[in-house]
Amino acid sequence: MSTVIHPQKRPLLRHCFPTKPPPAPPYSSFLSLPKPKSHHHHHLLISSPTSLSRHTRPKPPPILNDINSLLSLLNLSVQYSDADLAKAVHASSLKFPEDSHLRNSLVLAYLKLGLLNHSLNVFASLSCPTLVTYSSLISGFAKSNQGSKAIQLFMKMRAEGVEPNEFTFVAILSACARILELELGFQVHGLAIKMGFLDSTFVANALMGLYGKFTGSLGFVFKVFDEMLQRDVASWNTVISSLVKEGMYEKAFEYFRVMLGIYCFRADFFTISAVLSACEGSNDFMKGKEVHAHAIRIGLEGNLSVNNALIGLYTKCGSVGDVVVLFESMPVRDVITWTEMITAYMEFGLVDLAVEVFNEMPEKNCISYNALMAGFCRNGEGLKAVKLFIEMVEEGLELTDFSLSSVINACSLIMDANTSEQIQGFCVKFGFGSNVRVEAALLDMCIRCGRMADAEKMFHMWPLEHNSSVVYTSMLCGYARNGQPDESISLFRRCRLEGTMDMDEVTLTSVLGACGTLGFQEIGEQIHCHALKTGFVNDLGVLNSIISMYAKCGNMNGAIKIFSVIPIRDVVSWNALIAGHVLHRQGEEALSVWSEMEAAGMQPDTVTLLLVISAYRHTNLDLVDDCRRLFLSMRTNYDIEPTSQHYASFVGVLGHWGFLEEAEEMIEKMTVEPKASVWRALLDRCRIRLNTKIGKRVAKHLLAMKPQDPSTYILISNLYSASGRWHCSEMVREDMRQKGFQKNPARSWIIHKNSVHSFYARDKLHHQTKDIYRGLKILDLECKKAGYVQDTSFVLHEVEEHQKKDFLLYHSAKLATTYGLLMTKRGEAVRIVKNIHVCGDCHTFMKFVSIITKREILLRDASGFHCFRNGQCSCKDYW
Repeated sequence: MSTVIHPQKRPLLRHCFPTKPPPAPPYSSFLSLPKPKSHHHHHLLISSPTSLSRHTRPKPPPILNDINSLLSLLNLSVQYSDADLAKAVHASSLKFPEDSHLRNSLVLAYLKLGLLNHSLNVFASLSCPTLVTYSSLISGFAKSNQGSKAIQLFMKMRAEGVEPNEFTFVAILSACARILELELGFQVHGLAIKMGFLDSTFVANALMGLYGKFTGSLGFVFKVFDEMLQRDVASWNTVISSLVKEGMYEKAFEYFRVMLGIYCFRADFFTISAVLSACEGSNDFMKGKEVHAHAIRIGLEGNLSVNNALIGLYTKCGSVGDVVVLFESMPVRDVITWTEMITAYMEFGLVDLAVEVFNEMPEKNCISYNALMAGFCRNGEGLKAVKLFIEMVEEGLELTDFSLSSVINACSLIMDANTSEQIQGFCVKFGFGSNVRVEAALLDMCIRCGRMADAEKMFHMWPLEHNSSVVYTSMLCGYARNGQPDESISLFRRCRLEGTMDMDEVTLTSVLGACGTLGFQEIGEQIHCHALKTGFVNDLGVLNSIISMYAKCGNMNGAIKIFSVIPIRDVVSWNALIAGHVLHRQGEEALSVWSEMEAAGMQPDTVTLLLVISAYRHTNLDLVDDCRRLFLSMRTNYDIEPTSQHYASFVGVLGHWGFLEEAEEMIEKMTVEPKASVWRALLDRCRIRLNTKIGKRVAKHLLAMKPQDPSTYILISNLYSASGRWHCSEMVREDMRQKGFQKNPARSWIIHKNSVHSFYARDKLHHQTKDIYRGLKILDLECKKAGYVQDTSFVLHEVEEHQKKDFLLYHSAKLATTYGLLMTKRGEAVRIVKNIHVCGDCHTFMKFVSIITKREILLRDASGFHCFRNGQCSCKDYW
């Protein structure tokens, strides 16, 4: 159950509910009036006016000198929802000797009025509660999410020898389902069999409802269903919804067809809603349209639940236009409808329209706020999500663990350590620190905000009794993301050995991502085999991750093979393959996949176009004209607004092919203020093309923007140092130091015998350091004999020339290359991964190494793959 901070005020949902019945007549006031003087046997509460005719004279008020009068008033209190009248009857009943029928009726009346505590107080005073009273009270507590009290009452009833009936069984099974009490449910199931109540359709339906709540209990649902003597629509609905919950969508469709065809049942709104959820879950849009048509045929086109389910279907499988048409045609809308529209617009990336819908909502609740906040996170608007959360707190809205998880994810997006610490403090202060879901999100936030030390503390304090699979997965990915591949692999192996990590589709996807980041193909292949054995290979998300893993590990043939066997591909599948070709600098192949994607009718997303634009930087021929046409047609042909990333990528293409002036002109003509990433892309091309004239202007623009990342300063410093302007270079680096920015330390690693061997510049921590350093000196000497000359311009320190050469000799990439040559067989390729761009001197060095060793060296750096063979590199010296 979700932990909740109770709000100071709750939003009203008047538009969701029908108008209340007219207020009850003030019968309760009669009880406080003095008795009129009368000689009649029956004392009237109010004297009837004698002047009125027989036809206009009102009915005499109830008489309170017997139990029947109180029972009549009690019925009126329920009819008119008058709690005060019920309390008045209760007070009057105390004047009479205990009447079992009246007291039991009071219990039921209080239940119907929603006054559970009053009902329980009356119940406690009963000397002989009836079966109906017990059953009603158990049902009342179950419906009000007080399952534990309902179970206590059931146990008391059994202890007092009161035998349950079918209504009691339905009530107690509902209570077990609400608090997820499966063990007691089994016992109640056995009691129902013993007492012969399993023949009751209602009891059997309640049992299936209980089992359907638990993952892995679908077999019990089918067993009860198959043994039912008589089924109703609710029976079929329970089975279908249980199948949908387990993700068995085809089976759900099959039961739906059998229900309508062989058994001739008429589907109701619950059936249609469940089947529409199956269509949404299986991405089967055509089947969803068929179910929609069936709903119209049976007159459910105006049903609120059906239409809400349809919005979810069209959001996932249709277009934003379909969703809008459906929404505008709905005769009735509730808070769920409006919230679904917010989610729909956010799914399509239309953040402003989602905010507009939120502002227009007649009434809002915490779920509406949560949907908007989650949408902001989904669209990378972390700061807006944090501001919305602050608004929720200030307005005193109900905060659930979902609210906290969303704002924690927002902090992960903005990656600000200070904000993340404040949110963590808020969670702990208000008691969410012990919530497993929130705590897992906090740990992931610490990882994404670079607070690995705090993340490790939380990880080591994680309670053993809680499912730790998600936490282990977060830590594994966190180590990989924060440049700690050794720890990542070590943790994964420990988890597999101890069995503390559940290998579900989420975990598989995360681990495959980590393998791709590390270039650890051996473990990636093991995960692939595990997915084949366990059936997770049918999960599209897992397959997409396998494609990406093989591509990042340098095995494009493996990535293409997996892609070719996927029966139904989504946009992520196509993106993964295109990204692989771009990573390998295979521009023509990437554009060929893009052509296939268009021919298949798959709508690209913003990532697709970013990758395709990048592919034009790696073609053998100058295809800038084609790239320009694609970039300029993004709005008209694909309804995608170019972002700063698209501009930066296109600038990179123009700069790569020598169109630096056009790139600069395009940036200056942008209708919005260009971000630092766009200018940085041009500066990088100026560095490669050695165009210091344009580079100086670009550097001025960047420094004026006061960038908050070290990469910009390093790039400008490199440009100045490459042109021999050491004074300017040192000024930039000094400015960087004063601002507290630190360069991400260069790290290179190699996978050998299922272990990660990492190296930093001038690193002497490896257990084979002596052999590596001795081998590197020999290698360096042989390369120099072949014509290699060290390029000391890549040493960004103003030191003596011999010191610069010493710095260059022991760069991390050279250490990793030497270790790879020492530890692999003759003729075998050496595979290296580097966390940042390889420097120009190391790049030249490796070309010579490929000549003298007659070995292929495959290096993956931040720009992509470099394949060194016979003194040439696949990047053609443009990286």
